[in-house]
Amino acid sequence: MAAVSLRLGDLVWGKLGRYPPWPGKIVNPPKDLKKPRGKKCFFVKFFGTEDHAWIKVEQLKPYHAHKEEMIKINKGKRFQQAVDAVEEFLKKAKGKDQDLTIPESTTVKRVMTGTVAGFKWPPGVSEPVKDGDPHFHHFLLSQTEKPAVCYQAITKKLKVCEEETGSTSIQAADSTAINGSITPTDKKIGFLGLGLMGSGIVSNLLKMGHTVTVWNRTAEKEGARLGRTPAEVVSTCDITFACVSDPKAAKDLVLGPSGVLQGIRPGKCYVDMSTVDADTVTELAQVIVSRGGRFLEAPVSGNQQLSNDGMLVILAAGDKGLYEDCSSCFQAMGKTSFFLGEVGNAAKMMLIVNMVQGSFMATIAEGLTLAQVTGQSQQTLLDILNQGQLASIFLDQKCQNILQGNFKPDFYLKYIQKDLRLAIALGDSVNHPTPMAAAANEVYKRAKALDQSDNDMSAVYRAYIH
Repeated sequence: MAAVSLRLGDLVWGKLGRYPPWPGKIVNPPKDLKKPRGKKCFFVKFFGTEDHAWIKVEQLKPYHAHKEEMIKINKGKRFQQAVDAVEEFLKKAKGKDQDLTIPESTTVKRVMTGTVAGFKWPPGVSEPVKDGDPHFHHFLLSQTEKPAVCYQAITKKLKVCEEETGSTSIQAADSTAINGSITPTDKKIGFLGLGLMGSGIVSNLLKMGHTVTVWNRTAEKEGARLGRTPAEVVSTCDITFACVSDPKAAKDLVLGPSGVLQGIRPGKCYVDMSTVDADTVTELAQVIVSRGGRFLEAPVSGNQQLSNDGMLVILAAGDKGLYEDCSSCFQAMGKTSFFLGEVGNAAKMMLIVNMVQGSFMATIAEGLTLAQVTGQSQQTLLDILNQGQLASIFLDQKCQNILQGNFKPDFYLKYIQKDLRLAIALGDSVNHPTPMAAAANEVYKRAKALDQSDNDMSAVYRAYIH
């Protein structure tokens, strides 16, 4: 968003990170809340959410001037409720001035300075909000139903994380204490694999009150019990989840020394969340069930940020009863889940989803480089795309990565290339052409040859400029 001239009391559209614009008003911050250092910013109260945050001036637009375009690109019940709240405010403001300065008694005392990076925009931009769904209730310097919230009570429910950017995020350390919407299963949960996705998933399981035992080749997880081997975790837990990188890793985890299969007994449950091909997941299901175990595949659509936020989309197939037993776990880690029937269906669907995503990312990179070599502004191209039918969080986030030269992995390039390869093989198995995916796959292979494997998928851009 371009910088604009704003002042206290102005109605604005505010944008933070990968989240879409939301209506708000520039207000006075609490007296004890210092302004972040660096770029100029305003303290904004958001309509329809009772949330507040420091927003950089370049991420703000005047409300009236951009109302029509925002309404066209943003949909959803919660978003419409926020717009209605603005209009109601304007009607009342005609009769008398309103002061939306936040009462000092309802704020967190001596809260850290810095732009709040952990703030989540209300999700109504994309879909209706279900009452009581914990993923759509966010806690950030919010006024609460109780008029006087003491600092000590709030800090018991929060943990503060200093990120590499120097900004501060405030996250619920115990979501059940805040919303009480999820009753964690009393089953013992195991988790194998603490990579980009697994680490965030385990954090959310713990936050929601689950008892979790973990195993990882290289790291432990604070708050979780540590298992010495995969077999030990499976043998001591009722339901064990796993999330690893590829088909070979998935097979090694189950069939290797001290692997999952050695811990399987009748009634033990195994849920594989890895993105693999249907043949692999079918083989794993057969060996688990042959030992009396129960099997569910449940690959996830999302990235590291969505994993951390508990906003993954879970695609499940296999044992329907096990799917239902995993209900509280899936609620903790994702915003929604789909049950797709027999084993193999989730693997196929996940590969198709990632095929579309990977091909789109390659096209974005191709467009940005073409703009550059023809003398066009890449930023202007992004601005145009963000105002059209292609506007999305994914588009904006990945373009920003490219424009800023920041390829810190949110979804490893090597893994999206792996998924493209497996999707192409899936097409071959049913004699279905996948020429777009095949072309994108070649570009990712070129990027891998340029040592971009461990960067974010958006680093495919570098395949076009070398």
